[in-house]
Amino acid sequence: MQSVPAGLAPPRTSPSGRLPFALHASILVALLAASSAPTPLYPHYQAQWQLSSLDITLVFSAYALALLIALLTTGTLSDHVGRRPVLLGALAVQVASMALFATAGGLTTLIGARVLQGIATGAATSAAGAALLDLEDPARPGRPALANSIAPMTGMAAGVLAATLMVRFAPVPTITVYAALIAVFAAQAIALASIPETVRRRPGALRSTRPHLALPSAAAHALLLNGAGVVAVWALGGFYSSLGPAFTRLISPGGPEYAGGLVFFTLTAVAAPTVYFTRRMRADVCALLGSCAVIPAAVLTLGALHLAGPVLLFAGAALAGFGFGAVSQGALRAVVDSVPARVKGGTLASYYVLSYLAMSLPAIGAGALTAGFGLRAAALACAGCVAVLAAVAVATLAVSLRSRRRAPSPDTHCAVCAACRPPASRPATSTYTSASPDTPAPDISVLATRNR
Repeated sequence: MQSVPAGLAPPRTSPSGRLPFALHASILVALLAASSAPTPLYPHYQAQWQLSSLDITLVFSAYALALLIALLTTGTLSDHVGRRPVLLGALAVQVASMALFATAGGLTTLIGARVLQGIATGAATSAAGAALLDLEDPARPGRPALANSIAPMTGMAAGVLAATLMVRFAPVPTITVYAALIAVFAAQAIALASIPETVRRRPGALRSTRPHLALPSAAAHALLLNGAGVVAVWALGGFYSSLGPAFTRLISPGGPEYAGGLVFFTLTAVAAPTVYFTRRMRADVCALLGSCAVIPAAVLTLGALHLAGPVLLFAGAALAGFGFGAVSQGALRAVVDSVPARVKGGTLASYYVLSYLAMSLPAIGAGALTAGFGLRAAALACAGCVAVLAAVAVATLAVSLRSRRRAPSPDTHCAVCAACRPPASRPATSTYTSASPDTPAPDISVLATRNR
């Protein structure tokens, strides 16, 4: 086994085979499927317990904030105690949250279940994503990073679709959905116990749980450049996830109950392949295209509101999904690739602080606006703010891209001008090349996979 410099990565064992990789990828998919499964059930909860839109957004935001705290505190825990103990503990907490969902009797229980789910998901996504990187096959480089990028969005799409189908066809969907997920998580825990660990234990576990952020100047510049677009897409995703079903009923009151869940499914179903097909695109171009798509997505949402057109609503959700996938990948790649490996954990923490705050806080604001002025006013305000943020992102990224194209390359020498020639001490036959590796999509679901 090759030695690893201290402070860069944990020592690894050498498990092989397709089962461990597929298992850890399936854990990511199942975790995010469970996170989106309650979305089609929100109308049922509202009708059964007379919950307001603000109540629903509080339930949704409790998950996002708990997940954020878990990422900040357990992001590198698996580097010290191992991937398997963290995953087994997280799966146990996830099972408890599913049981709490299935037996929920009111708002307080729902919020408690979402908090447990956020804690479990934050801890497990970090450990599972790190395990995928541990299992990278030299013959297939980039596969773990791509799996980490696509699995969360695939899981959200699968979860909301499965829950929507159960709302339509299964008996007692508020129990059936979570019972099925409990069975999935239990099977994954049993399989996980039978595969080898991917890292060796080492000290420092308690110290690693202290939450802190680290944002080097290069990463801060990249995050500032992409910040408006990141806030726009995550805020729009939070609106669709929390108030999407109610918004669908407002536009199409005579439509089927399960149609509300299909709106968020459309967003996530488009976002997942967008991550795959834009993985080789330049980060700034990718973020720019995604930000451009958010503006017509907001316009279509407003058009659906005024014209009572569900077709416009789903078209807007599809464009929003493209924007979400492209901006998330481009912005994250720009931020993470600008820093060395030893500080990627803190940099990712800073990125996810912005992302999950952008998802949860605007959702709470939209819920408050709905309670005070109605869902129509909240949707107008949300779509308008998102469109403005996307326009700012487009302008900022376009100016930056134009400046980069005009700037001369520092490695380019003029063949005529003597002042531009290399120093005479260098051999005339030496060749200078600029490294531009074809980097695959970075991980958008794992907080920290390396030691700081």
